Amino acid sequence: MKAVQVRTDTPKQIHITEVPDPVAGAGEVRVRMEWGGICGSDLSYWKNGASGTAIMREPLILGHEVAGVVDQVGAGVTGVEVGQRVAIYPPTLVGEHDIPESTRGKDNLWPEVRYFGSAAFFPHEQGGFSTYRVVRPDQLRALPENVSTKEGAVAEPLAVAMHAVSLAGDLSGKRVLVNGVGPIGALAVAAVKFAGAREVIASDVAAESLRIASAMGATSTVNRSAGEELPADVDVTIEASGAAVAIGDCLLATVRGGTMVQVGNLPAGAVSVVLGQLVTREITYRGSYRFNPESMDAAIDAMARGLDVSPVLTHEFKIDDAAAAFATADDRSTGSSKVMLQLS
Repeated sequence: MKAVQVRTDTPKQIHITEVPDPVAGAGEVRVRMEWGGICGSDLSYWKNGASGTAIMREPLILGHEVAGVVDQVGAGVTGVEVGQRVAIYPPTLVGEHDIPESTRGKDNLWPEVRYFGSAAFFPHEQGGFSTYRVVRPDQLRALPENVSTKEGAVAEPLAVAMHAVSLAGDLSGKRVLVNGVGPIGALAVAAVKFAGAREVIASDVAAESLRIASAMGATSTVNRSAGEELPADVDVTIEASGAAVAIGDCLLATVRGGTMVQVGNLPAGAVSVVLGQLVTREITYRGSYRFNPESMDAAIDAMARGLDVSPVLTHEFKIDDAAAAFATADDRSTGSSKVMLQLS
């Protein structure tokens, strides 16, 4: 089968590699992959051989935003049928840990997680940008008839956005700012709108990203590169840019006693951040990391109920053209948001 792979000896190169077809063993299911979305961590492994603290030590098949069709069911598996259309829940919890009450039931905060297309463990957890991928049955998320596998591949990043939005509480009738509307931020705009917000303001430095955010449901936009100012007294801010320099302004934009959720990944090292408004405005500032199973289920349900992700799907490439797909995803001047790979 074909696989999209990066290697330690050839940095900044995408390899379309032939690897043996996997076979579903007892208790396993094989999925013929159809679509995958390129994520920032995929780009980081391609460019840097690492994503955060996870450093590649062997060839790695990329991809964790994937969906396809079940084509083999191993012995002992029930409730799964060949031909079933599915998205894939990419994490696997590993290790035995005494979990404090504060994190029980929160898979995203489990101390050790193997994740599709991640070098955090050795051997690495190979990803899903390939013709086939064998998974456990509990990783399957059935897609409703009105949700395509292309949309299903967006269930993972939409779940990230929906998890962040859920941490802000009830948004019904509220005024919400989403700062940074790359793929996650644009999906957060849709999730905020879906959650019943009265007003959704999108802020970014790129006009094309703001255009996409408007198509995803933003009621107004703020172009920071054009000198436009953030609004005042929003009930909730979703900070999705990961730019530390923006945090002070976002806190200032949030109403006194309001909530700000940080879903944009901040740099691993020390950064200079203006936090005075956190204290004087008594803001609740919450971090948001990945998502839990219920958020992915909610993402699929939201798409089935009409949440339209199509505006964020700006480009698509076949698997043989993965190198061009990665270059496009890495270049904001292309107008790219979520770049999709057709895997089979």
